[in-house]
Amino acid sequence: MGNMTLSIPEDIHGEIRHFPEVKWSEVARRAIIEKLETLKLAEKLAGKSKLTEKDVKEFSRKIKSLGAKRFLA
Repeated sequence: MGNMTLSIPEDIHGEIRHFPEVKWSEVARRAIIEKLETLKLAEKLAGKSKLTEKDVKEFSRKIKSLGAKRFLA
């Protein structure tokens, strides 16, 4: 099994030390695995998509616009 070292802000490190019973390496491992699964799924879906880059940018613009209207209303 490979090893990884990560840096976290000092305030977060202090909060983590408050919960010594938690296996933080396991929390990080699971988060990494979950993110990888999400990325693989997105990559698989994108590979099957017939949308152009222009289509994706237009959808993104519309979603952002609708989201802004919803939260600013």
